[in-house]
Amino acid sequence: MMIPTIETERLLLVPPSIECVEAYNAFYTNGEASKAYGGPISSGKALGRLKEDLGGWYIDGFGVWAIKEKESATIIGVCGFWQGLGWPRELTWWLLPTSRGKGYAKEASIAAVAHAYNKFAWHEVETYMHDSNESARALVERLGGVKSRRSQFPDGLSRDIYTFPKVS
Repeated sequence: MMIPTIETERLLLVPPSIECVEAYNAFYTNGEASKAYGGPISSGKALGRLKEDLGGWYIDGFGVWAIKEKESATIIGVCGFWQGLGWPRELTWWLLPTSRGKGYAKEASIAAVAHAYNKFAWHEVETYMHDSNESARALVERLGGVKSRRSQFPDGLSRDIYTFPKVS
């Protein structure tokens, strides 16, 4: 499978690779940064997450891209799509703490949602988050996400599900 690269004004969304190890390790071993993603976890498990993210493309036909800042050529996070067993497909992202507050998550998410509608030909793009994740909810709303329903998830929690409008 050929994983596409997406270019935005300031970013490249590139296939996950060994080039991402340092960013995954920095993110997942940082308890504060990765708390919404099950962290902190060990460096070995962070490498496992990278391998899972790459494998998702081959198993599901979609996945997350590594976000590379054009100016510095540095991997600063991920953005794309994830779907666990029994879970709905979702737009997901994370950024290293030093890259937050610069609009990168929004820029990458707009590109990923457009790709899903225009290249994957999906009829619907959704996301969800823990009720306490106010920063994620704020970003989803800035992206035009509209709460479509509330559902029970395999982990026993209920979450709001947001649908994004189709973009070109």
